[in-house]
Amino acid sequence: MPISIPDKPGELFDNADSFGMVFDAAFKRHASTGAHDNLSLQEKKDLAIQACSDHPFFLSNPKVAAQVADFRLRLFGH
Repeated sequence: MPISIPDKPGELFDNADSFGMVFDAAFKRHASTGAHDNLSLQEKKDLAIQACSDHPFFLSNPKVAAQVADFRLRLFGH
């Protein structure tokens, strides 16, 4: 699910930073609903990745995108 960049709406880049920003937002959005409280961290990560599966970086390099997601989760303290 693409996220708008305020000064560049709809613009996504095929790089890890862009994917990390979109993944962060998807993970936080899922966490804020409370509907996923009983899920494991892996399940939550999978849902967030699924929400950004149309991101150019995920499409071009899904294995590295999953590693970026793991890194971002460590930044969140998970």
